[in-house]
Amino acid sequence: MLFPTVSFAAFFLVVFIVSWLLMPRFTWWKLFMIAASYFFYATWDWKFCFLLVAATVINQAGALLVTRARSNGGRKAWMAATVAADLLILGFFKYYGFFVVSTANVLDAVGLGAPLPLIKLVLPVGISFLTFRVITYVVEVYRGHTPPATTIDVALYVSFFPYLLAGPIVRAREFLPQLAAPRDPRRIDVGRAAFLIFAGLVKKILIADYIAASIVNDAFASPGDFSSFEVFVAVLGYSVQIYCDFSAYSDIAIGTALLLGFRFPDNFDAPYTALSIRDFWRRWHITLSTWLRDYLYIPLGGNRKGRPRTYINLMITMLLGGLWHGAGWTFVFWGGLHGVGLVGEHAAADRRKALGMSEREPGLAGRVLKRTWVFAFVTFAWIFFRADTMGAAWRVIGRLFTGWGASSPAVTWQLLTLIFLGVAIQYVPRRVTLGIESGFARLGPVLQGLAVALGLFLIGALGPQGPALFLYFRF
Repeated sequence: MLFPTVSFAAFFLVVFIVSWLLMPRFTWWKLFMIAASYFFYATWDWKFCFLLVAATVINQAGALLVTRARSNGGRKAWMAATVAADLLILGFFKYYGFFVVSTANVLDAVGLGAPLPLIKLVLPVGISFLTFRVITYVVEVYRGHTPPATTIDVALYVSFFPYLLAGPIVRAREFLPQLAAPRDPRRIDVGRAAFLIFAGLVKKILIADYIAASIVNDAFASPGDFSSFEVFVAVLGYSVQIYCDFSAYSDIAIGTALLLGFRFPDNFDAPYTALSIRDFWRRWHITLSTWLRDYLYIPLGGNRKGRPRTYINLMITMLLGGLWHGAGWTFVFWGGLHGVGLVGEHAAADRRKALGMSEREPGLAGRVLKRTWVFAFVTFAWIFFRADTMGAAWRVIGRLFTGWGASSPAVTWQLLTLIFLGVAIQYVPRRVTLGIESGFARLGPVLQGLAVALGLFLIGALGPQGPALFLYFRF
């Protein structure tokens, strides 16, 4: 069940009405919302629901055992065992085949080839997001950031459908306190919720899906059939596509949760306006980057153990962050590229500090150059993220230099306009979007409904037939 579909609209309408009718009876509301979330997940595959049950039982049991342990060593042991169980489930479903094939290839290369058992597994949609989310619960209980919740609250935290498939990664201490009391319908920011949902639909259907269908999918599948200019536009197009696609899901998830009375953290902040690779990761997939910082980089030692260790910690964090996205060497290489970029920036900053040079605010020309460099670096790295194999990525890169002068019929003015628009919207000042949100909120329910209906009609008329899967469903 995809967000931008009639089936989801019907599902959410029922959930929305029943949710607010049951809200005064909060326990019944929780049970209903768990059932609705399980139904939502079961529309993909009913067997996936057992994963939700397992995640609830394992992490609730782990949190209670952590709380009841009499020594800090016992608390730490139960926390580590629970996290290990979460990662074991993730590793089995997502990385089993990758490691088996990689190991077999290494053994073949040294003449020790042997048949290894390879089981074909169906990857539960959103399993990586689920794993990181439940880890926050048991770790935050261990750290004392949140008390153990009731089992029903944990079950709802695990399964809550707005963020179930592709985030954002809402931490336990951000969500569970909102279950302490019924939500107040008078405190819903309907204007912001409707704006986020509508903006998400526009970015997904009118921009991301159009760019993918027009050039990205075919050019990455067979770059030799396209001119260098077309491949160049496809690479730029994918950079815009992945932003519009994933930020659209995040916007819709945040908006639907807001209509149900719950607030999620923002997941994007104009990432293609970043002035550095570090700045990019403060703006891109914010809930993941902060998760990696707090649960991986800092526990590894962060920047507290000297420069060499800081650089190593950065590389480990980004390599594992790449592997989190997918079981393939392309994702590892993508993470490694960003790791190298971050290490390079930290090394340059450390060098300036050692020489007594202060960090100066760049002028207009400096900001343009920095933003252009960061966008070029990130866009180049996306080639490996998008390609199915390392060989396919290098074929795309090779074609950028071997087909100039050929005709480029796939590049149309509509395509170029949408690519430009996908970047330009990130430069719209925040005060402008806030003004639009507040203006929409003042329209009143009748005019709001008419505006949304007109917008949905235009999206349906101008967009491609049927929405494509969100890209981050793969992870």
